[in-house]
Parts: sequence; structure tokens; C-alpha cells
Amino acid sequence: MMRCHCSQAVGSAKGPRLSRSVAAIVVGMTIGWAGGAGMAHAQVRNGPPGAGASRPVASAAPSSVPKGPPPESKPAPNARAAAPFDPTGHWVSLVTRDWQFRMVVPGRGEYQGIPLNLAGKQHADAWDPKSDEKLGRQCAPYGAGVVMLVPERLRIEWSDDDTLRVETDAGTQTRLLRFRPGADAATAPASWQGQSRASWLMHAASDSGFGPPADEGNFGSLKIATTNMLAGLIRKNGIAYSEQSDLTEYWDVQQDPVTKKEYLIVTASLHDPVLLRANFNYVATFERESDGSKWDPTPCSLTSAP
Repeated sequence: MMRCHCSQAVGSAKGPRLSRSVAAIVVGMTIGWAGGAGMAHAQVRNGPPGAGASRPVASAAPSSVPKGPPPESKPAPNARAAAPFDPTGHWVSLVTRDWQFRMVVPGRGEYQGIPLNLAGKQHADAWDPKSDEKLGRQCAPYGAGVVMLVPERLRIEWSDDDTLRVETDAGTQTRLLRFRPGADAATAPASWQGQSRASWLMHAASDSGFGPPADEGNFGSLKIATTNMLAGLIRKNGIAYSEQSDLTEYWDVQQDPVTKKEYLIVTASLHDPVLLRANFNYVATFERESDGSKWDPTPCSLTSAP
């Protein structure tokens, strides 16, 4: 049963777009170069410290020179207070690419777009879904490595001030994105969703003409690093990732300036030194929904779509 809202126009993942964070970095580099050049120019004009003490150089605008150190901003007390955007609420997948692999069960040998190495191909060729079912591995296609790529709905909320809870209706999975992992995180057994360490990547806005105006305050991305995952399936035809895999994600929330619709953009990179010859990179796009009236939890399955 199709649960996602399919679209080919909005949030397409056919090519990367210059994000606000990239623009902010470019602007920061430009400002830093210009500031350094100005300081160097001032030193040449006035001479080194201590030189010409008997002939002080008068300042043209002494009132413009700041007095004392700038005020220090206090760090936010927790991750929720520091959030540059609101990821909470209900979201639905937009299937903008690879429809034939995501919305239906792919056939054996349909490995397009996956950087399999020889071991990965041999594993996929020999895969038997009935054997995995007997082993209780029905949730292998819903592991953290690719769960955001599954067509689904998300329900995101803060379980506490430093932990985001992400639930999926496809496979009824739950991810905990911890900004401050507890002491038990290092000794926890491997699981489908693994251990996820979250952090905010903050970028200061400016009036330079690039990115958002300065009156919007700070903006940034959510970075998630996930390890300690059970071996899972990238596709329901045997393409797998091993327990030695790790996943890096960047989440951004963007608003369409015309329709005012909000989109959650997940840019992910799955690294597996065992079954992949290169990282499997993908982008998953979600549209914000007004409520959870369409929430439809379904159990894990190795054979049903999606």
C-alpha cells in the first residue's frame, strides 16, 4: 500500500544545491580575508606597536573604535533551546527518484546505483528472503542505514531536551538522536537503529547579500553520526550493508518561498568497508504535514512494497 506522497517537481535529488551553510562558509572566508587585509593595511600606515611614540597618529573617528571586549553570548542550556529550526511534527516522503526501487520490490540483479564490491554482489546474488525470515530478520530493510530512504511517514518529537525521537510508520521503527549520549551508549548491543550521536552545525547569518538576512539570527544543520548497527538491507533484493557500517546524515528544513510549504532534506552517506567499494550517498526529502491523521504503522516485511 502506497503511503507516500510522490512528486517529481519539489525537492528533487537529481543534483546537489548550494545550501545556506555552504553560502555562509563562502561568505565567512571572504569576510575573514577582507578583515585580515584591513588589519595589515592599518599596521603599515601606523607602524609597528611602540614605533613613533612621540608622534601619535590622530584617529579620524575615535568614537567608532569599540571600547572593551565584545559581549560574550551564553551557550544554550540544551539541544532543544539551541535548535536553529524545528524538526518536530509529522512528515511524509516525497519519492523524487529511484521510484522503481523504492516503491516496488526490485528484482534480483537490479543493483543500479549501488557501489557494490565483489563481496557485496556475491552476497546479493546468494540472498534468500525465506532464510532471513526464519532468522527473524524481517526488519533488515528498515535499519538506520537506509530507513530514511523508505517511503514512509515520520513522527518527530523531543523525548527530552537533548534527545530527538524519530518514529517511522513503515516497519514501526524508532530512532533516538542523542545530543548527549549516556554512559550506557558505548556498551549497548548492536541494533537495527544503532547508536546515533546528534549535533547542531551553526552558521551565523550576515548582511553580505548571501544567504538569509542578519535579522533571521542563526541558522544551521543537524548532523547525525550512527554506528553500532546490525547488518541490514539497502534494497529488498539482497543488497546489504554489514555490521561494520557507519552512517553520516545532515538534516535541513527549508521553506518554499511561494507555497510556504516546509521540507525536511536528509543528505546521507553510508560507509561499509565490507560490501561497498565506495560510500552509498543518497538524499531523502519529506514534506511537513499539518497533523498525524494519515499515520499508518505497518510491520517489517522482506517481500512487500515499500
